[in-house]
Amino acid sequence: MTRHRLRIKIPHGQIETVVEEPQGAPRGLALIAHPHPLKGGTLDNKVAWTLARAALVCGLIAVRPNFRGVGESTGEFDHGIGETEDMLALAAAVASHYGPLPWTLLGFSFGAYVQHRVARELHAERLIMVGPAVSMYEFEATALPTTVIHGTEDEVIPFEAARDYANRHAIPLIDITGTGHFFHGKLRELQQRVEALICP
Repeated sequence: MTRHRLRIKIPHGQIETVVEEPQGAPRGLALIAHPHPLKGGTLDNKVAWTLARAALVCGLIAVRPNFRGVGESTGEFDHGIGETEDMLALAAAVASHYGPLPWTLLGFSFGAYVQHRVARELHAERLIMVGPAVSMYEFEATALPTTVIHGTEDEVIPFEAARDYANRHAIPLIDITGTGHFFHGKLRELQQRVEALICP
């Protein structure tokens, strides 16, 4: 694996991004979005890190940015709107370097909200939303193959809210039993569940 910590130029400045390349020829790109930046979310969040590990195991280049205003990323928190614009600009910059590889979108909590917005405009193979913040933000239906993964004991976003959203839009829901929002003690299971969705 090769790891780069970059400052990728976008219209309002730069987005600090960790890009990790798998062994061998990559089969795709994975854009990974971290939880709420005003609640301590960063690209180093352990769930975002776990999603990157799954992507790498499956032969995808893991692209893990800091949202605007976090770390060395410029800008200020924009309730998911500016963050969506940043992710689209970042994806365009990354694609211009690596070529026409297919995208997988992965997001955790607030990051899932941003990714479901990104999915409207970025052509991607799939969207995986982990602990999506459906009780805090207005989530719409998605137009590409989507899966929700949620802890049954989530203390931040009630499991029932995620289940209702998934049922309403006919989205498959994977429940991880006995764990809360941050998947304490269940990160390995989370990684395995994601690998089962994205590995060939």
